[in-house]
Amino acid sequence: MGKANEKVQDLNTIALLTFHVNYYLKGILNVFEGGELEIKDKFSFDMPEIKSEMDWLDLVNDFIHNSERFIDQVEKMDEKDLAQQFVKEEYGSYLRNIEAQIEHSYYHLGQISLIKKLIMQKH
Repeated sequence: MGKANEKVQDLNTIALLTFHVNYYLKGILNVFEGGELEIKDKFSFDMPEIKSEMDWLDLVNDFIHNSERFIDQVEKMDEKDLAQQFVKEEYGSYLRNIEAQIEHSYYHLGQISLIKKLIMQKH
């Protein structure tokens, strides 16, 4: 957990970026599973404090679980589903939102990789 919560300069922590990506996964999954789009950008970094190794593992396990659910939901979609409007016309199609989630995850994974390298250089 130490490295996940370690602050490097003014960068986000690995834990915070993990929370952030998972926040959007949960929000999109809620829509995929028939619910409303309830997430707000302004709350996407409102991570509860991680005080223990168990808190960190809970976050990681939740992220893994949601990632697997996301994959399962996407696998079930056909071309017609992918072309449907996602919540509002301005949000584009399901396909566009799936692609955006993947791009968003890759972007932050790159940040995590660089932050991890910076942490390793410090030690």
